[in-house]
Amino acid sequence: MSKVLIMDHPLVQHKVSLLRSKNTGTKEFKELVSEIATLLCYEATRDLPTEEIEVETPIAIARTRVLSGRKLALVPILRAGLGMVDGMLALLPAAKVGHIGMYRDEKTLEPVEYYCKLPADIAEREVIVLDPMLATGGSACDAISQIKKRGVKNLKFIGIIAAPEGLKRLQETHPDVDIYVAALDEKLNENGYIVPGLGDAGDRIFGTK
Repeated sequence: MSKVLIMDHPLVQHKVSLLRSKNTGTKEFKELVSEIATLLCYEATRDLPTEEIEVETPIAIARTRVLSGRKLALVPILRAGLGMVDGMLALLPAAKVGHIGMYRDEKTLEPVEYYCKLPADIAEREVIVLDPMLATGGSACDAISQIKKRGVKNLKFIGIIAAPEGLKRLQETHPDVDIYVAALDEKLNENGYIVPGLGDAGDRIFGTK
């Protein structure tokens, strides 16, 4: 079964609290999503391989470590996932970025894919899928399935708020994908929204609510 990390760091908890508030405006909301993504990225990349090199400091030769060349790709689920990309790229500037577009059918609550553009060498990369909200889990599961069809073997999922239902579905559907989120909430309501959640992340990031 996949590893699940609920990141209970004080900075993350503080920023998530601000994110939840209905009084937080678009500009601040967008900044908070990006900052939380950076903090989650730090934890999700803890297992990246390194190699030892020699560096000449002003004082002496230092034997120190650098990343050993594992290639990364970020794949935000449109459109809310876009809000997490800059925060991730702050730590991973060399990562390539693909996009998967999905919307939720209002009747079935199931995801419908309408766009998929991934780096040509995606199969050679470790892929991190981004979506602020893991609600029913449908979009995340479907996006990961689409990426796996392109030959990707190494995937992680980073979200901000998860519902127990979505977390369980993602774990059961993709037991090989580790999951990193900032908060695990109480439940889904009858409309498939996370409770207490923070509303529609896409609308709040892009000011369309």
